Amino acid sequence: MKKKIAGHLLDIGAVFFRPEEPFTWASGIKSPVYCDNRLILTAPAARNEVEQAMADTVRSEYPEAEALFGTSTAGIAHAAIAAHIMDLPMGYVRSSSKDHGRNNQIEGRLEKGQKVVVVEDLISTAGSAIQTVEVLREADAEVLGIVSIFTYGMEKGLRRLEEAGVKNVSLSDFDTAAEMALDRGLVDTEGYRQLMKFIEENGR
Repeated sequence: MKKKIAGHLLDIGAVFFRPEEPFTWASGIKSPVYCDNRLILTAPAARNEVEQAMADTVRSEYPEAEALFGTSTAGIAHAAIAAHIMDLPMGYVRSSSKDHGRNNQIEGRLEKGQKVVVVEDLISTAGSAIQTVEVLREADAEVLGIVSIFTYGMEKGLRRLEEAGVKNVSLSDFDTAAEMALDRGLVDTEGYRQLMKFIEENGR
């Protein structure tokens, strides 16, 4: 599954490697890789594979799941499509409460004690996913874990997940995508070395 999903992400440019001209993340980190999983939504073939893999992963890893809740905003569409495939309720968690109406932070009906899975598009430092988990827990949901499309496998993110006591299962990861990029000639040997150096220097 990891290779199949990584292949789709590379095909549509959702995971893009540029070791010779690093991208700047919002955190300020200079990165030779950029991941934009929103592109999946505009690529039907990749979208079908990703959402089916997400539904299958929820079924296998969290068979007791009663609802999917997406992170805001990147996880919302993926949670909705996977929930549709599984015929499950779906909702999402805002980054903060609305300042109008009912002041909701959780959108969609959530029952106390309901067993839910969080859907996230990307795990780097895991901040948004863990925030979503905490909001759901405070609302008395039983969070079974997280399903994400892609993870960098950074130590900071792994440590945060462990400290929060939450399991994450990713459909694909940085190492798989980097190896496939090398095999496809999307990066050369030196570029691949820079990719692995980046991930090691940033918490591997």
